[in-house]
Amino acid sequence: MLAFFLEHDLMPFHLSVCALILLSTAETIGYYIGLRPSTFFKRISPDWLTHSPFIQVKFAKVLIVVFFFITFSFAGYLLQLIVYASQHYFFAWYYMIIPALVIAIFFTVFMIHCLDQVIKPQVIKTQVDLLGRLATVSSGNARPGFSAQARVRDEFGQLHYVQVEPEFGELEFQSQIILIRFSKSHYIAKNISKSNHLFSSEQF
Repeated sequence: MLAFFLEHDLMPFHLSVCALILLSTAETIGYYIGLRPSTFFKRISPDWLTHSPFIQVKFAKVLIVVFFFITFSFAGYLLQLIVYASQHYFFAWYYMIIPALVIAIFFTVFMIHCLDQVIKPQVIKTQVDLLGRLATVSSGNARPGFSAQARVRDEFGQLHYVQVEPEFGELEFQSQIILIRFSKSHYIAKNISKSNHLFSSEQF
């Protein structure tokens, strides 16, 4: 067994396994201390590499390197063991490194894109703070237990359509309201007095 690990014609594949172990260990430790190697490599990587369509995947790109080390070492060992089984000696490492690289690249691309197909895209939903903003009822009338749609603009001027209900009374179609509270799936709103001319429907 010791002779196997000291065999110089297997050394590139031994080094690949060592690099895999070191990278996995450093990435795991770095995750907890905030010094991940993948973050450093991302900063120094050229733009043509980071924006390559082959690595635009929905999971951590460090897994691509992990897959490559796994497939490269496995392919190298397999090829050398096949040679040893028939010839009873290993080929020189510089003869085997090219076919091992070709196999590793092929299977790495195959595996990461298969994995990319089964991972759902990560969707980050942010709740826009619309409380205290003016809105206009845009469809139907709303009363307690029965919501209606209203349109409102956020602080950036982006138009939103939300469901609104009154605490009591009724919110009539095209009436101006103010959003006072969010309740599960809709906003609680109050009517704005029609006599208040500070507010204009042109804002909505």
